[in-house]
Amino acid sequence: VFSMPKGTPAEKVHASVRKFATEKFALQHRYAMALHTDQGHPHVHVVVKAVSEQGERLNIRKATLREWRQDFARYLRELGVEANATERAVRGEIRPQKATSIHRAMMRGASTLWRERAQSVARELASGGPRPEPGRERLVNTRRDVCRGWNAMAQLLDEQGHRELATVVRRFVERMPPPRTERQWIADQLEARVRAQQLDERQPTR
Repeated sequence: VFSMPKGTPAEKVHASVRKFATEKFALQHRYAMALHTDQGHPHVHVVVKAVSEQGERLNIRKATLREWRQDFARYLRELGVEANATERAVRGEIRPQKATSIHRAMMRGASTLWRERAQSVARELASGGPRPEPGRERLVNTRRDVCRGWNAMAQLLDEQGHRELATVVRRFVERMPPPRTERQWIADQLEARVRAQQLDERQPTR
C-alpha cells in the first residue's frame, strides 16, 4: 500500500505509484493497482505476482522496502509533492505495524491472530506481568540512536543560529512515546480497557 496524508492530490499519488510499478515490475512481474480515496487520504494498493515471467521469485527484504519508499518519495517530489521516506523509528512511531488484512480484521475485532496474542498477554498479566522479551533491548538501542541523531541535529541548528527550529526538534524528541514491543503495546491496551471498565462501573447509574 502506497499512502499519503489527507490533502495530497490523489492523481499525483496514483501517477507516482504507476511510475514506480512500471520501473520495478514492467516486463518482469505481472501486477495490478487500484487508487482509493474513501478513507480521507489517497492510497494505492498494488498486487504483484511473486514469480516473474522468467520464473524468478520476487525477494523483498527490509532494504528493498526502504529503497522502494525512497523511490516513491522521489517520484512524488518530481510531481511537486513534498515527500520524504523516513523510517518509523526515526519518526518515533512505536505502534506495531500489521499487514493490511490483519489490521482490518483487528480493527473490527475479527483477527484470530491478534485475539490469540491478546489472550496470551492477558494470561501473563494475570500471573504477574509480561515476560521479558529479547527484542526489547534492540528497540531501546534503536531509540537511543535515533534520539542521539535528532539531538545532534538540534545542536547543529543551535550553532547555525536556528534556535527556534532546534527547540522544535528537542521538543519532538521529548514527546516521543517510550519504545514498546508488540506484547508491551497489547498489555498497555488491555490495562487501559480494564481501567476504563472499572471507571464505568464506579459511575452512578440513573
